[in-house]
Amino acid sequence: MAKMCHHFPSIFFFTLLHLLHFSSPKLEVSTPPPLPILPLPSFSQLKWQQREVIMFLHFGPNTFTDSEWGTGAESPAVFNPTALDATQWAATAAAAGISLMILTAKHHDGFCLWPSKYTTHSVSRSPWKDGQGDVVEEFVTAAAAHGIDVGLYLSPWDRHDRRYSHDLPYNEYYLAQLQELLKRYGNVREIWFDGAKGQNAPNMSYYFSDWFAMVKELQSSINIFSDAGPDVRWVGNEKGFAGTPCWSTINRSSLAIGADGISQYLNKGDPRGTNWVPPECDVSIRKGWFWHKSESPKTLEQLLKIYYNSVGRNCVLLINVPPNSTGLIPQQDANTLVQFKTAIDKIFTTNLAQNCSLKASSQRGGKEGNFGPQNVLDNDHLWSYWAPKEVDDDHWIEIRSQQNQRLRFNVVRIQEAIGLGQRIKQHEIYLDGKRIVKESSIGYKRLHRIKTGVVSGYVLKVRFTEFRAVPLISSLGLHLDPFWNPTGTGL
Repeated sequence: MAKMCHHFPSIFFFTLLHLLHFSSPKLEVSTPPPLPILPLPSFSQLKWQQREVIMFLHFGPNTFTDSEWGTGAESPAVFNPTALDATQWAATAAAAGISLMILTAKHHDGFCLWPSKYTTHSVSRSPWKDGQGDVVEEFVTAAAAHGIDVGLYLSPWDRHDRRYSHDLPYNEYYLAQLQELLKRYGNVREIWFDGAKGQNAPNMSYYFSDWFAMVKELQSSINIFSDAGPDVRWVGNEKGFAGTPCWSTINRSSLAIGADGISQYLNKGDPRGTNWVPPECDVSIRKGWFWHKSESPKTLEQLLKIYYNSVGRNCVLLINVPPNSTGLIPQQDANTLVQFKTAIDKIFTTNLAQNCSLKASSQRGGKEGNFGPQNVLDNDHLWSYWAPKEVDDDHWIEIRSQQNQRLRFNVVRIQEAIGLGQRIKQHEIYLDGKRIVKESSIGYKRLHRIKTGVVSGYVLKVRFTEFRAVPLISSLGLHLDPFWNPTGTGL
């Protein structure tokens, strides 16, 4: 009896463990995401891409001399805005839903909109505020008050400074001004290096590697723009039009900043590129980059066409809105920007696919997994996505109308989960079995404005016919654009 009592605690303990193990709920194990395909965007590049539309402000002596490229011989006295109000600039951007503004701190004429201690060719010698003003500081302060991030443009080509054409002295001067801007004015989200210069400009070697290293040392989260990045690249034209295809990837080692003959490569990118350097489409709301009294802003129809050719082709649209000679953004331009935002909201706020059923060729991890087609209708356009099984060759996703109601739309929106790489090379869209679109790359966002106008049907299928790795679709939408006139030039 004593022996049995001696073993009782041990028997009881193991029996209890056994009961707890088999009576506790089973833990579900999720299927992991597919492997990324390199290269990948950085955190700051992803944030930049999600901005979609940002603003440029070209302002300086050219504003007062009715010029586009100043000579560098202009007197600082020409710069004298009578009512400069950077708060009005920021309010204009905020009303247009813009989250980043970039100011030309120094254009090709070499005139500095801040009191640089390395030159006298600046606001410190102008009559504006008796030489005590600082446009860059007012710009940064106003932007911050409106919750808007800032970027700065510092022209490498300087037609005023005598050190230009002397490699070492000028590069030292340029780096000193970079340090001023990036140390004095807080967080700068984008720094713009323009490769433009005149055909008769003196020979000059820019120490881009030194410049970029200094920028990243001073502000590690900044995006550097130039012809070839390293973070954001030029799209190859000033019309605001990206190519088809348009890849976020290029090979930076094969490019020279400012070189001729690279526009087409920049416009389309490279599916075999080893560097993630997405394109930015720069275009002015007016014909010129600086304000000219004789010019008027583009029409809403023109701006929407630019939007579809830029944001709708995997780019960010950088739209220039130049202040006038009083130092204000013209009301006509500000109104046009608000109309532009209102039109985009009207088109894309409603997703006509939202109440439809979805069907896909397959689903990673099976029906109980986290990669079902329903993910394309949520609000996460980066990290929630439909993923098919990798073993399949035929990948497609369908939108099916409910209750026998026809789908009526003229825009199809497709977005990839670019956080895991850009993948899709070719895709096709069918409506009730009839092909209505055959196109190439997608990227962060691809917008297809149907050339024939509004179409209707019951089943829309998107088929992915060529890809670098299994397609990952983060968002899919059907939209009705009331501003689209298919009898016009179209896309």
